[in-house]
Amino acid sequence: MCIKNPYNFPKPDRAKQWMVRILGEGVLLAEGNPHKQQRKALSPGFSTQSIKALTPIFWRKSLLLSKLWERDMLVEKTRTKKIEILEWLNRTTLDIIGEAGFGTDLDSLEHPETPIREAYRLVFAFDISSRLFHGLAAFIPQTKYLPAKMNRDVLQSRNIIISKANDIIRQKHQKTHAKDKDIIALIVKDNMKMEAAGEASLSFDTMRDQVMTFLGAGHDTTATGVAWTIHLLSTHPEIQQRVRAEIKQHYPFLFDPTTRSDVERLSKLDADNLHYLDNVCRESLRYIPPIPMTVRQSIVEDQLGGFDIPAGTTVYIHANAIHRLPSFWGDNANTFDPDRWDHLPADHTSNAFMTFLQGPRGCIGRKFAETEMKCLVICLLSMYRFERDITVDNPELWKMWRLVLRPRDGISCKVSVLEEEEKAAVLV
Repeated sequence: MCIKNPYNFPKPDRAKQWMVRILGEGVLLAEGNPHKQQRKALSPGFSTQSIKALTPIFWRKSLLLSKLWERDMLVEKTRTKKIEILEWLNRTTLDIIGEAGFGTDLDSLEHPETPIREAYRLVFAFDISSRLFHGLAAFIPQTKYLPAKMNRDVLQSRNIIISKANDIIRQKHQKTHAKDKDIIALIVKDNMKMEAAGEASLSFDTMRDQVMTFLGAGHDTTATGVAWTIHLLSTHPEIQQRVRAEIKQHYPFLFDPTTRSDVERLSKLDADNLHYLDNVCRESLRYIPPIPMTVRQSIVEDQLGGFDIPAGTTVYIHANAIHRLPSFWGDNANTFDPDRWDHLPADHTSNAFMTFLQGPRGCIGRKFAETEMKCLVICLLSMYRFERDITVDNPELWKMWRLVLRPRDGISCKVSVLEEEEKAAVLV
C-alpha cells in the first residue's frame, strides 16, 4: 500500500477535510497526479545539498533556545529549573521552518505571543470541549459550523495561517534573489524555469498550500519528536550520558561557552557523524512515533498481504503497532534500546520503520526533520542535563493524538546547566 499502488489508497474525505483547514491541500494531502507534480516540483528544495546549506539556521536557532533558557535561569538566580520543553521546542521548530523554509523570521522564540504561534496553540488545544468537537468534525463535517469556541478558534487560526502563507508567496514572487537558499525560494525559481519552458508549474494557491503544510506539519511533528526524545533521555540517564560523551568526543568546542557559538566551527559541524546519536533519534521515533497512525481508503479492488481488499475499504496503518512487532525489532521491541539498530533481526526490513511512512507518499521532509532533530539534541545536551520532573505525571501515561501524538500536559523536565566538573567527567 505504501510501496506498491500507493495511489490506490488515498486519504478518506473525512480525514482530509479535517486537516485541510489548517494544512492546506499541499503535498501532504494531494492525491494522484497533483501529488506527483507537487512532489517533483518540491524535491529540489529537500535535496541533501539544499538541507546542508540550511543547517546553519538549525544551529543558530537551537543555540538561541539554549541561551534563552540560560537567560531565564540567570534572572531567577538558579542553575536548575523545571521547564515545559514541548512549547519551547514548538516555537524553535516554527522559527526554523520559517527561516529555512521561507526565508522569514517568525521570531516566536523571543516573542511567543506572535499571531502565527498563537494560531497553532489554539488548533492543538487539548481541553475536553476541543477534543469532543475535533472528534465530531472527523465524522460529521457539518459540526464545524456550530457556534462552538473550538470552531471559532480553528477559523481564527486558519485565517492567520492563510494570511501569513499568502504574504510569504507574494514576497517570493516579487523578490527572489539567486543566492536565496530557503526551500520556497528554490521552488519559486524552479517554478519560473518551468513556466518559461512551457511546462506545467505550481499555481499561486498550490504554492500557498505548500507553505501551510510545511508550517503546520513541518514544525509540530519535529518538535514533538525532539520533546519525546529528551523525555526518554531524562528517564534513561545512562543513555543521555553516552550521547553527551559522543558529542564531546567529536565537538568539544560546544561545551565551552566562549566557543560554542563560533560560526566558523559550526559551519564545519556535521550532525550525521554521530553514530550513537543517530541510533538514539531513530529509536525514539520508533518507540514513540509522533504520527502513530494514518488512514487510507481503497478506490479500486487491490491486494494487501495476500488478502483481497474491496474498493471502499478503510485501511489503518498503525506505526505504533508495526514498531512493536518482535519479528522486525526483536524480543525487546517494547523497550527503548538505541543499540538495537546495530543488531536488527534477520527478518527486519527498512519498510518496518513507519515514522515517515515509505514509498512515493513517504515524508518529503524526512532528511530536513532528522537533521533538525539532531542539531537540537546536540545543542541541548552539550549545555544541559535533563531529569524527569517527578512532580507531574509521566507524560507517557497521557498521550493524546491530534495530527501528532502529544502528551496532554506537555513534557516537563528538570533542566540543569552542566557544571564544569560534569563536563570534565564526560567520557571521551
